Amino acid sequence: MNQNDKNGSKSHNPVMIRRGDYGYDAPHFPLIFGFLSVATGLAAVMSWWHGIHRLAMQSTFYFIFFLANTASFLYTTRRGKFIEWDRILGGLHLRGNERVLDMGCGRGAVLVAVARRLTTGRVTGIDIWSTRDQSGNGRDVTLRNASLEGVATRVEIETGDMRSLPYPDEAFDLVVSSLAIHNIRSNVDRKRAIVEAFRVLRPAGRIVIVDIRATAIYEATLLSLGASNVERRRLGWRFWWGNPFAFTILLTASKPPA
Repeated sequence: MNQNDKNGSKSHNPVMIRRGDYGYDAPHFPLIFGFLSVATGLAAVMSWWHGIHRLAMQSTFYFIFFLANTASFLYTTRRGKFIEWDRILGGLHLRGNERVLDMGCGRGAVLVAVARRLTTGRVTGIDIWSTRDQSGNGRDVTLRNASLEGVATRVEIETGDMRSLPYPDEAFDLVVSSLAIHNIRSNVDRKRAIVEAFRVLRPAGRIVIVDIRATAIYEATLLSLGASNVERRRLGWRFWWGNPFAFTILLTASKPPA
């Protein structure tokens, strides 16, 4: 437990203290949902106006559906994921001196949340900075967010591919990844990323992955590598990307002690 935890500080409250700008995940999706909301809303208004009741009811249904999807997606990307990650990290009970790797750190949402919980430890973020996967993604943006949040001295940022991590074996106590590994195109390469994560993890270290697809493959890969305490479960509504069918999975595992 770090000093902030001992003092009962609210420093981990993601709503109260976020100062950085973490953009939008998959920014094309809320734009598409928003456009469809407007289009079906206009169709509903025009249909009701002209007395085309069946079409009006259908258009109204789809307007509500797309509007709800837009609202859910925006909530998750701008607020919900921060709250869920805060709970996930709180459950790890970090000592504060860990070396942590964030694979696919993006603009630093999880990176900063981890850094706040460290004292003498450090968190390293690595990314290829795809703006298709996250709006305005970039190394300088992540460094600026870390500075705005007051954790720059506990953060390192590198450009690199998670399929071939530039770190020695057993370099980190904890490896985290949020909504990043699924962006790798093939399952073969996704497995390579999991193998790399396990390689750089120290004995008794932990892996925490949050993702929207291919998590069964991650789980199977970790089990084949000899990981222990492998658990996979759905996260709740705060991590829905529009509706209950677009849910997010939490996968956790440990590396056996030496």
